[in-house]
Amino acid sequence: MRAVDIIVKKRQKLELTSEEIKFFVDGFTHSQIPDYQVSAWAMAVLLNGMTARETTDLTLAMARSGEILDLSGVVDIALDKHSSGGVGDKTTLVVLPVVVACGLPVGKMSGRGLGFSGGTLDKMESIPGFRVNMTTEEFKKQLKKDGIVLTGQSLDLAPADGKLYALRDVTGTVQSIPLIASSIMSKKIAAGAQAIVLDIKVGLGAFMETLDDARRLATLMTDIGRLAGRKVVTLLSDMNQPLGQAVGNSLEVIEAIDTLHGHGPSDFHEHCIQVSAHMLVMGKGATDLESGRRMAEAVIASGAAFEKFRVLVRAQGGDVAYLDNPGNFPKAKHIEVVNANRSGNLSQVNARMIGEASVLLGAGRGVKGDPVDHAVGFVIHHKVGDHIKVGKPLFTIYANDVTRQTNARKSLQSAFGWSEKPVAPLPLFYE
Repeated sequence: MRAVDIIVKKRQKLELTSEEIKFFVDGFTHSQIPDYQVSAWAMAVLLNGMTARETTDLTLAMARSGEILDLSGVVDIALDKHSSGGVGDKTTLVVLPVVVACGLPVGKMSGRGLGFSGGTLDKMESIPGFRVNMTTEEFKKQLKKDGIVLTGQSLDLAPADGKLYALRDVTGTVQSIPLIASSIMSKKIAAGAQAIVLDIKVGLGAFMETLDDARRLATLMTDIGRLAGRKVVTLLSDMNQPLGQAVGNSLEVIEAIDTLHGHGPSDFHEHCIQVSAHMLVMGKGATDLESGRRMAEAVIASGAAFEKFRVLVRAQGGDVAYLDNPGNFPKAKHIEVVNANRSGNLSQVNARMIGEASVLLGAGRGVKGDPVDHAVGFVIHHKVGDHIKVGKPLFTIYANDVTRQTNARKSLQSAFGWSEKPVAPLPLFYE
């Protein structure tokens, strides 16, 4: 069996066998198949797709490329959540401590930025000292002791996905539905999650731009979960505009802290409450969504959720002084408030353009291995449907380079659409 034959077969829109998929994944995992061949195969998958059976085989092959955690002796039920990626999506930083404060343990593996969306690990690394490279034993020990873990993929858990995840970001293959589904579900299966809430983003700033594509992804992942014996719920949420106001690593951490104190943007707060409620119901910590909502609101109001965030950060070596005083975070050299040059109603706040502009600033990666500047980013002051008067703040740029600042300003100004007529707000969730 040869890798090139498998690439050609997929290029010709033929269905790969289980044995071919396992051969290809094993070869890539052990560096017997080079990056350039895997990149060609990934592009063929993007262009020609995979059947549900192929995708399930790919998922299981990646999950089995390393250890599969058994958490049954660590917690009663292993809960997890995952977002398919979005601009300003710092939901994990709020939802995990909220659910844990409600009495359910959560051990989560997260990723770095893909394309124009920021990664959870990049955000958390803006907290000095925070470790994201925990071993499997450390993961289990902390989950048992503290009930909360947020780490990167261990090298011995789904290593094939870790390697493919990095390649997808720099080869234009992020948007492939089979690759997204298999990447997400292989991590969840390998990490031992028994009940999973999947937040699938839909819109301009998501990898799924249409509801039809999002439904296909959601159906595929729930099918994979069922075949693997996991409980899965998928939510389809809007990503035509950024979630919350902050876009950029430390800026998003600060917004998450504000939200845990009950002062975050209303759309982001509501999004976190809904995701938390679903997790509480799946973990049998709440009888229904309404009681889950009340529980989530209560632990934010009491400060218990913020305290769990402090527990998480301290347990993984982070400096909690940054949580207690967010003014400690490094500040960008250049902070510019850009005002509206006209009056009107916002008809668009293009999340994709804002995400791409954040990469221009250095908040994300243009190529594999690029450093990330944690201090830079934007605060977007308004939402679709808002009425803005000329001269009022539209967005704020946080930059460390004047040229990048200028380029980002031009990109952002093009991200806003205007209407003379009233515009309806965008929904938070579609289904």
